Parts: sequence; structure tokens; C-alpha cells
Amino acid sequence: MMIHGFLIYRTSLGPTSNSPIRYCHLSVMTNRTNYILSSSSPSSLKFTDYSFLHVYSLLRSHRLRSISSVRHRNWHYQSAMAPPAQSQRSPSPSQPSGKSEVTDLKTQLRQLAGSRASGVDDSKRELFKKVISYMTIGIDVSSLFGEMVMCSATSDIVLKKMCYLYVGNYAKGNPDLALLTINFLQRDCKDEDPMIRGLALRSLSSLRVENLVEYLVGPLASGLKDNNSYVRIVAVMGVLKLFHISAATCVDADFPATLKHLMLHDTDTQVVANCLSALQEIWNSEASTSEEASREKEALISKPVIYYFLNRIKEFSEWAQCLVLELVAKYVPADSNEIFDMMNLLEDRLQHANGAVVLGTIKVFLQLTLSMADVHQEVYERIKAPLLTLVSSGSPEQSYAVLSHLHLLVLRAPYIFSSDYKHFYCQYNEPSYVKKLKLEMLTAVANETNTYEIVTELCEYAANVDIPIARESIRAVGKIALQQYDVNAIVDRLLQFLEMEKDYVTAEALVLVKDLLRKYPQWSHDCIAVVGNISSKNVQEPKAKAALIWMLGEYSQDMNDAPYILESLIENWDDEHSAEVRLHLLTAVMKCFFKRPPETQKALGAALAAGLADFHQDVHDRALFYYRLLQYNVSIAERVVNPPKQAVSVFADTQSSEIKDRIFDEFNSLSVVYQKPSYMFTDKEHRGLFEFSDEIGNLSIGAETANDVVPSNRVEANDKDLLLSTSEKEESTGASNNGSAYSAPVYDSSSVSAAASQAQSEPLISNIAVASQQASFAIDDLLGLGLPAEPTPVSAPPPLKLNSRAVLDPATFQQKWRQLPISVSQEHSLNPQGVAALITPQALLRHMQSHSIQCIASGGQSPNFKFFFFAQKAEDSSIYLVECKINTSSAKAQITIKVDDPNTSQEFSTLFQSALSKFGIP
Repeated sequence: MMIHGFLIYRTSLGPTSNSPIRYCHLSVMTNRTNYILSSSSPSSLKFTDYSFLHVYSLLRSHRLRSISSVRHRNWHYQSAMAPPAQSQRSPSPSQPSGKSEVTDLKTQLRQLAGSRASGVDDSKRELFKKVISYMTIGIDVSSLFGEMVMCSATSDIVLKKMCYLYVGNYAKGNPDLALLTINFLQRDCKDEDPMIRGLALRSLSSLRVENLVEYLVGPLASGLKDNNSYVRIVAVMGVLKLFHISAATCVDADFPATLKHLMLHDTDTQVVANCLSALQEIWNSEASTSEEASREKEALISKPVIYYFLNRIKEFSEWAQCLVLELVAKYVPADSNEIFDMMNLLEDRLQHANGAVVLGTIKVFLQLTLSMADVHQEVYERIKAPLLTLVSSGSPEQSYAVLSHLHLLVLRAPYIFSSDYKHFYCQYNEPSYVKKLKLEMLTAVANETNTYEIVTELCEYAANVDIPIARESIRAVGKIALQQYDVNAIVDRLLQFLEMEKDYVTAEALVLVKDLLRKYPQWSHDCIAVVGNISSKNVQEPKAKAALIWMLGEYSQDMNDAPYILESLIENWDDEHSAEVRLHLLTAVMKCFFKRPPETQKALGAALAAGLADFHQDVHDRALFYYRLLQYNVSIAERVVNPPKQAVSVFADTQSSEIKDRIFDEFNSLSVVYQKPSYMFTDKEHRGLFEFSDEIGNLSIGAETANDVVPSNRVEANDKDLLLSTSEKEESTGASNNGSAYSAPVYDSSSVSAAASQAQSEPLISNIAVASQQASFAIDDLLGLGLPAEPTPVSAPPPLKLNSRAVLDPATFQQKWRQLPISVSQEHSLNPQGVAALITPQALLRHMQSHSIQCIASGGQSPNFKFFFFAQKAEDSSIYLVECKINTSSAKAQITIKVDDPNTSQEFSTLFQSALSKFGIP
């Protein structure tokens, strides 16, 4: 079989030699075992034992290995780089139907490779366009690499660009093919046309093949000394690419020193800017390991260098000016004279048309004058006009970015911008994100002189068709009221909102009225008169309903229908999905009970019964807490639940001053737009919740099936035991809780009698009927359901013993974890010695194994660790599965247990926690 192709070779005595690479046309005759080379070149080929040859045929690519022989040499086939598989695409008019079209392209390119006929470049262009279009839509055309390289021998710059694009796309993934490009790229780096020299150098440095680094050093060194500025610009960025491929090669070639010389002496400002950018990146990377790089990094922000850049800043492009301004912001002047000199040099940059340059200049001004209070305030006055101009001109995206920075400045000095509040009025055609930020600005600049105008404008937005903006405008009105500006007029406006027939307006107004009453109790009479007319059935949003319930409880003495409204809400307890509303409902009915006992007694009993049966742990705990308070002492319960309250003077801010200062230090960055410091969205530890990487197979942690969800009218037995006292636990020991839960007692009004208490005859809930005959005795005792004085003693079960040699494969663990419901889920506090000992997961694994509890998976690092344990009952094959999440910062462990035999779940939970408590104790 005869295969035609071409040969690329290097005559050398070793694979690392720097000798030039050559290639020629050849024919290969093969008899399946040996290859016989026949060169079509006029000069004969002579190879040594260490020559490295690559044959690229029309159909396949082979690497040939030489075998020494005295008079001739055979070349045996050796597995070589295989081209990527052809993309499996359905034929379409815009795509080649298969190998045939790629083969046709190869044939046509080959025919044109050596042709010098007129019009051949136009033909090549058409073929190159086809190749690039196929490559763009994802079709593999890497088999054309050799032909594309051969056709690149032309002076047509358009063909050069397309060829460089093709080479850059396939070279990195096919380093063997990249060898083909070295010769013609190095040759083009010496072309007479500076555009071709620059393009070739850019393509050569973009190959990013580590084995070809040696061929990059020479062209880069020549490019840095080139007479044409474009070539130098490309060469500087090529040095940075070389640094990322091989930092040692870049430093050994002394390129950083060359870049520094160019930065300080080159006449072209773009070369200077590229040098500055490259040196900053190189020295920042090397500063931690090299003292010289650390010194150079510090020298970059010295006075001579800073003044050199400031004196030339007008010559730089916009991008380069931003780079220089970022560097200048890091400089610390020696005295005030330097500060004023620098500000005078940058004064005209505040009038620049580019917003990035203006913001960069403002950052420099703010940083320079931080220690000069009077001058710092004058800077605010000076930068106000440029910022407001940028807000009103340009795209919405630019307006939002500038508004974000302006908002930060307003928060620091609101009085300076208070007279310019009309600039922050919303325009009808602005995007919602810009409107939202402007509403925050109006809230920030409001004071005694402009409150009326701002609130009037905000009230107009409440009827906006954009519902989120309408909501934000109502919230803004409330925030202004909480700042003690013209409260009388604002309260009237909010009460008007309550009378509007729009659900979202009423909902937002209710939340704000609640906050206003907490700060201005003197307005309760006017507000309650309006709130009393609102039907709870018309309020569906959880926060609004919670606010209404709070007012019903807090001011129940002033609202005639308060007990009855609360009672109707309690009757629909099971239909209320928000835990926040249920929590507020429990507290409100307690407050109402202390103020209007006879009317609220029935509602309170029903609320406590429903709360104790609630599936949400917080609601369950609060109901139990209130009931025990009432059992203990009604007067004390009143002092705890409904004490005399003082007006709230200041509401807590969502951001601390420390975070705001950190954001200010990162002015002119994404931190201002995100309104959070950079470490909150860049560092790994701030990328969200702790993720456990060592999951078992596809185990879904925390995701239970629909069959495992606890019904709303039942509560897990382990939740009950967590809240019972020790004696009550003993009483309930032995009760059958085979995955079942107790039923909540239903309140019966006929069994409730009023009881005198203390100086006032305060009624108590003394008798509650039992709706379910299967309720546990412990809960009956807790709710006062008339248990015998001396309960029948229950013999304690034998202690749980575990199999010390238990074995469980991961697949079985995974299957059981998915199938079994949660038996126990609770939090456990670690002892300080255990926290100190938990440096790596292995320490805890050995400790738990000593208690016959085995670990099947573990992972994480301080402060978050996660473990999966299992154990087996000694008497039978019952398996216990445990997920344990430990946070050493809070010294807490979240334990989730699933068991085959629910009767022993509590015993195992106690045993597991006991073993965990002993960790770290010698």
C-alpha cells in the first residue's frame, strides 16, 4: 500500500535539541509491518538513531520509530496521536455530510499548496473560509492541519489570519500537530510586514504547549526590541503567556527586567500599559517565593514611578488610564503637598467621558484625603457633579454601576446630596433594577427639608404597574418614617395605603404599620382604628399576616373583635403553611388571654393543643414552653410573654459598619455593585453552605421521600423526648413507638373551668379532653389529662449491646439510607477537649470504633466535618445508620439516625451521644 504525505523531522542527537525543524514531501510504502520512506525532495535525507520523525498521511497520522541497521533503516509503526473522533451530526446544508467533504477539502488544499498561478490566493480564501466555518460549528477538521500549514506560505494577510486562527484552535489539544507550525510561525516572525510579524508572534505565544517553550524565547526577545510598536505590544503580552506556561523559563530569560525597561522608557503608551499589567501579574505571583520580586513589587508604587505615570496619563488609552489610576490609589504620599500635586494632575480626569476613568479618579481622591476631614468633605462636593452627570447619561448598565457607587457615598455623607434628591426620581423607561436603587437613594437622602416632596413622589410609585417597584416604594416610605422625618404626614399616607384595594399594597403597609407602632406607640389609636377594619381572610402573605396577628395580640384591649379573629385563625391552623404565622399566632393569643381572659380561654387551649402537635420544631417548642409557664405560674407567664415595652429607638442595620468600611476600601470594584466585600463572593469558604464531597454513591443527604414526611397533626416521638424531663422520659419508657407519633389532644370547651390566680382571678386551662385514646401517657401527664397519681412502674429494658465486628458494604448502606425514615434528628454539644482533638476526621473514627460504631465515609475540613457511621445490634441483625455533621466553631453536632428497629432508636441515640461526649477525654 502506498501512502502519500509529508515528513516533518529534526536532525539531532537528542530529543531536547534546539536544531531547526524541517519537512518535505514523501511517499510511504508499507507491508503492514515496515515503512519504507521515499523522499520526493531533491536532497537526500540522513537520519541518526535519535531522530524523531512524524508522518502525516492523507488519511491517518503515524509516529515512526527507527531501528538501527548497517546499510538501511526500517521504520516500524508505533501508536501515535489519534485525531479526535468526527462529530456525529445529522447532515444539513450548512454542514459537511461526512468524511467525504473533509477529504475533498484536503485534496483541494493539497492541490493549491504549491501552486503559484494567478488567482490561487482567492481560491485558498474560499477553502479557508469553509474550514473555519466547519471548525466554528464544532466539526473536527484537525486532519487538514498539514495542508493548512502548507497553504500558509503566502503574503496574503487575510489567509495568514485565518490560518493562525485555525492553528491556535487545534494546537493546544494536539501538541504533536503544533510541531508543524513552528517553522512557518518563526519565519513569519521575521517578515517585513510588521502586521504579519505581530500576528505570527501572537499565534506562536498562544500555542501554550510546554514542549515548544524553547522555540518561543527567541521570537519574544526579538519582538521586544522590534521597531514597530504593534509588535512590541504583542511581545509584552506574549511574555505574560510564557510566564503562565513556564515561569522558570520566563525568569531565566530575564524578561521581567526587559519589561521594566520598556515600561519606563518606551515611547508608545500602549506598550507601557501592557508592561505595567504584565509586571503586576508576574510580581504578584512571584512575590511570595522571591525576595527580588517582592522588592520590585514595592518599587512599582514608589514616588518616581507614580509621578512618571501621572505626567503621561493623558497619553494613555481609557483602559490604560484605569490601570494607572488603580496603581496610584495604592500609593501613600509623604505629605499634604504631594496630595495636592497629585489631585491637581488628575483634576481634569473627573471630566472624562468614560465612567471607569471618572470612578478610578474618584477612588484616588477619596483614598488620598481620608486623613484630612475638611478636604475629604470638599472632595465629596467636587465629585458630586461628575457622578450625577454619568447617572443621567449613558446606558442603564452604566447608570446602575455609577448609582451603586453614589449610593455608597450617600450613606457616608447624606447631607451633601440632600439638595439633589430630584436626580434620583424614577423615569418611566428605566429598568426595574435602576428604579430600585434610586428608591434606596431617595430613602438615604431624606431629611427634614425634603421629606414631604420625596414621600409625595414615592406615593405615586405605589400605584405603579410594576408590582416589585410599588412594593419597594411603600417600604421606602416606611423607612423614611422610621428616621423621624415628618411622621404625622407619613402615617396618614400609610393608613391610606391600607384602604387601597390592592393586596400587595395592603400587605406591605401592614408590615410598615407594625414597625411604626413599635417605634411610635402614641399612634396606636389611629392605626388600630383602620387595621380593625381589615379582614384577615384578605391578607395572604405570611409577613403581612404575621404583622396583623401581632397587632391583634398587642392591642387586643382596643380591638373588640380581636379574640374572635384569633379564634378563627386557630380553627384554620392546619391550613396555615407558614411557621412564622403560627409562631406569631401562639404569642398573640397568649397576650390576648392575659388582657381578655374569658373571651380567649377557648382559643388559647386550642392554640396550645395545635402547637404541641405541630410538625415544625420551633412551633412545637414554643407551645410547650407557654404551657409549662402557665402550669408554673400565670403571673410569671404574663411578665414573660407580655411585659411592659419601651419604644424601639433604632432598628438594627442589615450591614455592620465594618463591612461598609470594607466595601468603601474596595471602591470602583464589583464589591460596590454587589454591596458586599470581595471575600464574601470570591473566597471558597464564603461560597455557600458546606458541601460534603465524600458522599456514598448518589446518596441524597437530607432529601427524604414523600412517605417519610411527618404529617402536620403528628410529631415524632424523639422530638417529644427531647422536651420531656427525666422523670417523664422514664414514665414513657417502654411505650410502643414503632415509627408512630402521638396525637395532639383536641381542646374541649366544656371541660375547661376558670381558676383564680394571685390577686386577680386569672383563668387557667385546667381541663383538656383527650381526642385520641392512643395518646402517650407522658403527653397526657404534660397536658394535665388526669393520669393516676402513681403510674404503673415499667421495668427498664436491658442495655443495648453492639456488635464490635459489624460489617456493611457501601451499596447496602446507600440502599437502607434511602429506604428508612428518620428515627432521631437532634443537636448535640461537644466538649471542649473533643473540639480541640478533632483536627482531622481520622481521630474521631478511631474513637467511635472503640465503642463498636464503624465509619463508612467521612470528609470535610475544619471547622466543618461530616461522617456516616453504622452499627449492628449484638443480639440480632438490626442496623443503625448515622449521619453526623460537626461544626467545631460552634461545638455542635447535628445527628440524624435511621434504624431497622425503631423500638431501640432512643437507646442507640443515647449510646451514640455518650460515645461522642467522651471523645477527647483521656
